[in-house]
Amino acid sequence: MNEFMMLFRSVPMPEPVAPPSPEEIQASVKPWQDWIGSIAAQGKFQSTNILGPVGKVLKPGNVVTDGPYAELKEIIGGYILVKAESLDDAMEMAKGCPVLHYGGFVEVREIEQIPG
Repeated sequence: MNEFMMLFRSVPMPEPVAPPSPEEIQASVKPWQDWIGSIAAQGKFQSTNILGPVGKVLKPGNVVTDGPYAELKEIIGGYILVKAESLDDAMEMAKGCPVLHYGGFVEVREIEQIPG
């Protein structure tokens, strides 16, 4: 089996007027838990994390810019590492990703081992 990374991309949402309630937070987390749980049940889950909204980018010439997406209209909100037989197999898993229900998309990339 090969390893694949799925990157979750979406357009930044405007800040809500009021912070979400605990019920709203749980309702938004549950689809993710269910989707990741289904991948884990197949023995194909490796790891996952959410990426924070604050960061910096280092460019050639030691130029540092604020924010990981200063020039872009989209953000990478997180990722999951999975095991799959092929890119097509990983794409099938990606079809259940909750980010797709919110206008986002999933970039799937094979992880290549560094020879050494």
